[in-house]
Amino acid sequence: MSSQLSIVGGGMVGACLALALQPFARQAGWRIRLVEAHPPGDKLQTSYDARATALSHGSRLLLERLGVWQALAQGAEPIRHIHVSDRGHPGITRLDAHQEGVPALGYVVENALLGQVLLSALDREVVEWLAPARVVRLQAQVGGYALDIEQQGQLSQLETDLLVLADGGRSGLLDQLGVHREVKPYGQAAIIANVSSAEGHNSVAYERFTQSGPLALLPLSSKRSALVWTLPEDQAAEVAALPDPLFLARLQEAFGYRMGALTQVGARACYPLQLIEAQEQVRPHLVVLGNAAHSLHPIAGQGFNLSLRDTLALADTLIAAGRQQRLPGDLAVLQEYLQRQQRDQRQTVAFSDYLTRLFSNSQPLLTIGRNLGLLGLDLLPPARRLFARQAMGLKA
Repeated sequence: MSSQLSIVGGGMVGACLALALQPFARQAGWRIRLVEAHPPGDKLQTSYDARATALSHGSRLLLERLGVWQALAQGAEPIRHIHVSDRGHPGITRLDAHQEGVPALGYVVENALLGQVLLSALDREVVEWLAPARVVRLQAQVGGYALDIEQQGQLSQLETDLLVLADGGRSGLLDQLGVHREVKPYGQAAIIANVSSAEGHNSVAYERFTQSGPLALLPLSSKRSALVWTLPEDQAAEVAALPDPLFLARLQEAFGYRMGALTQVGARACYPLQLIEAQEQVRPHLVVLGNAAHSLHPIAGQGFNLSLRDTLALADTLIAAGRQQRLPGDLAVLQEYLQRQQRDQRQTVAFSDYLTRLFSNSQPLLTIGRNLGLLGLDLLPPARRLFARQAMGLKA
């Protein structure tokens, strides 16, 4: 049964979904369209910019399923240890890949490489790539959606049996469809940059909680680390704009000397942080996916990893339905996907939000409590294992 599937958003989530559906689509005669505002390799495509993404061990297993891990592994820096600390307090938790029985707790991959590998794996005979292209209007109709698409100043209309919106946390198309999003501002912004250090990272990912917010340094190649530094919104832009020596001195004071002296910092970007959740993820012939469905604080590196699990679960559900001669846009099919993922979504969102609020609060009682918690995780193997499995994107 031939079907038309349209994915709006050709970033990491949209490309992974197309890739996951590709083998069955080839067999079943499904036609997949990827609609993306920026052409491949365009620096304005935020999914594939100069930032890096932390992939959990569970995400590595899913990328192996997609057949792209071998190509990614050459540029992926393993996280073999995680060190969690609270600045000025004794609470520390350490996670170790060997103790968890895995080659690495996770990996850090630069987004440009991730985009290159994903897009090169797409079969353009199965996946039609419309880029640069912009969806200017959506209209629900019997059996699917009509899309008004603008390409090079020309308007055309396409029809689709299933529409997947994976166009990011600021999706204007959700507003057009009346999909409400719950927004919880954290009053924080994240400074993103690459940092070099004298002693290197030794495959350690550091999560450091400070009075002004959490700070993470994730291992990259050549003694570099990917910095995610959370600061109050009214301070972040000012700190990000400091000259390199002053910025490094400020960062060194907040992080300490666990990697020796911080010697170099690259270009910096600054992003406001908030928890955004779409109140509807499925409608007849419609799925909301990726950051458009849930945009998380980067504190625990859970955002893309959750979206990747959603993506593979959606692909599996659609393929199973196709084999049963059920239409991919049927509401019952899409509800099966959502029911399958709801528990994972709730647990992951709660885990990320709880850590953010707990470690961005300087109240004395909370500070004592979280330090006891960190010490408890370090001293109690069963509790540490549960924490590690959540961080690795695995079921407890």
